[in-house]
Amino acid sequence: MLYALCPDCHHKWRQHLDRPLPKSGAGSYMPCPICRCKRAIAHAELPELSIGHLDCDAFYASIEKRDRPELAEQPVIIGGGHRGVVSTCCYVARKYGVRSAMPAFKARELCPNAVFLPPDMKKYQREGYRVRDMMRALTPDIEPLSIDEAFMDLTNVNDTHGKSAAECLIDLQATVLREVGITVSIGLSYNKFLAKIASDLNKPFGFSMIGAAEAVDFLADKPVRMMWGVGPAMERKLHSDGITTIGQLQEIDIHTLQGHYGSIGKRLYYFSRGEDNRRVEQSSERKSLSSETTFNEDVAGITELTEIATRLTSRVARDLARKEIAGHTVVLKLKSSDFKTRTRNMRLTYPTLREDVILDAALTLLKKEIDGTKYRLLGVGLTDLFAADQADPVDLFAETPTTTAAGDDAPTQDETTALRKIIELPRPTAEQLRESLTRRYRQHKGKSPQRRFPF
Repeated sequence: MLYALCPDCHHKWRQHLDRPLPKSGAGSYMPCPICRCKRAIAHAELPELSIGHLDCDAFYASIEKRDRPELAEQPVIIGGGHRGVVSTCCYVARKYGVRSAMPAFKARELCPNAVFLPPDMKKYQREGYRVRDMMRALTPDIEPLSIDEAFMDLTNVNDTHGKSAAECLIDLQATVLREVGITVSIGLSYNKFLAKIASDLNKPFGFSMIGAAEAVDFLADKPVRMMWGVGPAMERKLHSDGITTIGQLQEIDIHTLQGHYGSIGKRLYYFSRGEDNRRVEQSSERKSLSSETTFNEDVAGITELTEIATRLTSRVARDLARKEIAGHTVVLKLKSSDFKTRTRNMRLTYPTLREDVILDAALTLLKKEIDGTKYRLLGVGLTDLFAADQADPVDLFAETPTTTAAGDDAPTQDETTALRKIIELPRPTAEQLRESLTRRYRQHKGKSPQRRFPF
C-alpha cells in the first residue's frame, strides 16, 4: 500500500503497486488520476516521515538567471576570475563536466561558451534568508547547514498546520518557486542522514523519500563516499581495505569497524544500516569568520605574504568589531600553485578581536610555511567564536602607575572600588573555561520528540 500526493491539485489517494517506486530517475514519480500531473509522490511511509532536508538547486546561478532571463538557457558559472575557482554553476554548465571548487581555467576548457559572473554574496544571503523564513513559518526546528540548505524537524506540523510533513514540504517547494523564483529539492525521511541523501536523488526540483523499510536495501549498492563524514581520505582508506560500497559495511560487525577505524567506525556501522540519532539542532551561531584572497601571480616571499596577511587580518578585525564577536583560534589557510591546501591553526589564551593579536598569531603560523613553496591563495580567520564582552581581558601583570608620594592623599573609596573591578573582571568564569576547552554543543530546551536509536 502506497500513500500518494499530487503537488499540483493536492489530491491524496492510496495506490496498490506490485513493486515500490524507485528512489530516483524518471520512474520515481507517478501520474495523478485527477489533474494528470506526472510529479505525484508516493510512499508506504509517507504519513510517518518527519525529518526534511531542503537544498536550493544551483543557488547562486539560479538567482542570477532569475534576475537576467536572457541567461536562462546558457551555461552560467559563478566565481572563477583569472585564477580563482568555481563557486557554483548551473545545470547547463554541469552537462559539460563543470563542478563547484573546480579551477576556473579548467572550467573554461570544458565549457568555453560559459558566462562567468562574479558572486554577489549580499544578494545571495538576502534571498537565502527569505527561503529560511519560509521554512521557519512551518517549524521552529531548523538546522541551517549553509545559506542555501537546512534540515527541518516536522514532527509536530500535523498539530500546528493540520497537514502531514510531506504536504507541508510540497507547499513550501511551491511557495519558494512562486515568491523567490528558484527551485529547491526536498528530501524526506526518518533521520537526517537519509533526508540529506534523498534531497540529492532527483535534482533539480526533486522530492524524494526514504523509509525505514527499504533503507538498508537502498543503501547497499551505494558508494561509501555517500555517507556523511566520509571524505576523500577516508574513502581512500576504505578502498584500500577493499570496501567500496555501503553494503560491504553492513556485513561487518561494530567491534571490527571500531577497532579498525576508531570512533568513525561506530558511525559507519549505524549509518550503513540507515540509523542516525542526531537531532535537528536549532543552532544558528556562526562557527567561524575569515577572509581570503587569490593572487594574480604565485607568491613565495615572506615580505609579500606578510603584507597580504596584514590586509586580510585588518579586514577580519573590522568584521569582528562590527559583529561584536571574538575568536579563540586563529586559522591560516594557504593553497599552493599545485592546488594543495595547507590549514594551520593556533589556539589563543583568551578569545580576541584585537587586530595585533590576530596578526601576531597568523604571522607566526605563516613563517613556518615559508619553504620555497609558491602560493596562489592565502586566508586568515578565526574559529571558536564568543561574544565580544568575553574577549581580551585586562593584563593583570601589566605595569601600573607608581604610587603617590608620601603625604599625598590616599585613594578614595570610589577609586578603590574601581581598582577592585579592574582586578576582578578579567577572570573568566568556570563555565567560560569549560566551554572553550570542550567546545560543547549548545543546549536547547523544549526539543520536539524525534526518533532515536540505542547508541
